Amino acid sequence: MLSREKSQVPSQPAGMRPNEMLRAVSRTFAVSIERLPKALRDVVTTAYLLYRVSDCLEDNTQLMASHKADLLRMWSRVLVDSMPVDSLTGKIHHLDETDPEVYVARHAGEILRRLRRLPQPIQEIITKYVNETSLGMARWQENGDVRTEEDMDDYMHQVAGRVGYLLTDLFALYSPTIMERKERLFPLARHFGLALQTVNIIRGLRKDYERGWVYVPRTFYEPLGLTRDNLLSPGNAAQILKVVDRLADKAETHLQYGLNYIVNLPKWLHGLRLACMWPLLFGVRTLAVSRNNIDVILSEVKITRKDVKKIMLDTTLFGWSNGWLINYYDRLHTIGTG
Repeated sequence: MLSREKSQVPSQPAGMRPNEMLRAVSRTFAVSIERLPKALRDVVTTAYLLYRVSDCLEDNTQLMASHKADLLRMWSRVLVDSMPVDSLTGKIHHLDETDPEVYVARHAGEILRRLRRLPQPIQEIITKYVNETSLGMARWQENGDVRTEEDMDDYMHQVAGRVGYLLTDLFALYSPTIMERKERLFPLARHFGLALQTVNIIRGLRKDYERGWVYVPRTFYEPLGLTRDNLLSPGNAAQILKVVDRLADKAETHLQYGLNYIVNLPKWLHGLRLACMWPLLFGVRTLAVSRNNIDVILSEVKITRKDVKKIMLDTTLFGWSNGWLINYYDRLHTIGTG
């Protein structure tokens, strides 16, 4: 679903705090979430960790697809308080806890207790979207063949589009101005989620394929003479790169909506805007280095630490200006330009 970038946790964890869990499961999103205003930071951290429980149940390679669907539905019942959390964590006690996502999932009870301390309206928003996402994931575990672009969009909406809705609802509770603009922001928020997920699919193409997962629509590669079995064969590099280019074009369409989302956020909420800018612009930069790059199918494409640091510094200094941001977005498409 979200960023697959994660680090190892100790083999015998000594009780990680929520911010430590956040950094363990995703350094990239941790940077963005930690830039939010304090009142939002703690709330979004809790929501993000609950989503990572769903991610673990969807992604873990030790679990069978049919079992994953059952666990995701069990997690849904836990979220709405119709089943104790121990019923779920007891089912995954055998998973390797040095995997950060497993660690988070096995400590779901702690995260839920943190959720229950939040104001009721916030609890309801988070529970609603994490629950809907989990049920959507369960459906895709049972019917996981991505045949068309519409199938791909549906999958990405379940795992990422709803995240955009959740964040917009939380932002609206925080800011009366965002509340006033919510009707305009909501459809853009979905595209923001689809943009990041499409980029995630591109950069995780090889790893997903090696685990038996293909999120690329059949209609993107079968007309080129490719099959699911030979999709990433080096001998088909020219055709595969055409598929990657088409995915990148799709991501770019969604990213443009994401940019529009940020432009519509109040300029004076600079920290909140930065938290949205960074993943969007990292995604733009990732697309720039993915096009016509054989590493996409051989291993994994990542932007450099230098790119990340420069994007963060530049936007911190100038990201309050929408005109500058639009121009900077365009510049990041060019490899070698920061």
